[in-house]
Amino acid sequence: MSPELVRLIWEAALETIWMVAVSGGIAMAIGLPLGVFLAISGRGELFAAPAVNRVLGLVVNLTRSTPFIILVVAIIPFTRLIAGTSIGTGAAIVPLTVAAAPFIARLVETAIREVDQGLVEAARAMGCRPMQIVTKVLVPEATPAIALSMTLAIVSLIGYSAMVGAVGGGGLGDLGIRYGYQRFMPEMMAAVVLVLVALVQAVQSGGERLARRLNKRLRQA
Repeated sequence: MSPELVRLIWEAALETIWMVAVSGGIAMAIGLPLGVFLAISGRGELFAAPAVNRVLGLVVNLTRSTPFIILVVAIIPFTRLIAGTSIGTGAAIVPLTVAAAPFIARLVETAIREVDQGLVEAARAMGCRPMQIVTKVLVPEATPAIALSMTLAIVSLIGYSAMVGAVGGGGLGDLGIRYGYQRFMPEMMAAVVLVLVALVQAVQSGGERLARRLNKRLRQA
């Protein structure tokens, strides 16, 4: 493979990392509190608001059920409003964030709901207020599971970032389509796949290591 192609792969990999990092960060900032709220706002929960819970749950489900490639096209006007354009790396961050935020919210909600309810009841018996139960019991106990959930979300974002290349989103997906498919360069396609696999493996390994460390600290506390 020529130095020029290696340079293109390197630049595309950096674009992919940038897209995933920014969209993942924004999606976590939205999805984490949303997921916690969904877990504690149902009927009979700590902060019961069933009507709001149902509306937010419906919005999350509608977004999650939309295939990503269709979502990218459907929100092009919104993408242009936010990014000023619908193509390029910066524009790709918008649909990636929109797709990832509800996904993260559901993962966090599941992690919170899996916390032993005996701990919640014990905290209530000790006189803890609802917010204290959330911040001192639910979130800390769910942290290892949340770390694994964030790992899954980032891995999914890497896959989405490759898909968004089909509509001019930049990154490794765009490189694979332009060179590997349109110019019939199988070596470029193979290189793109290998880099994507390496990114996924790095994220998965790092996330699992972080979850084990958090779980160990939780048990020692």
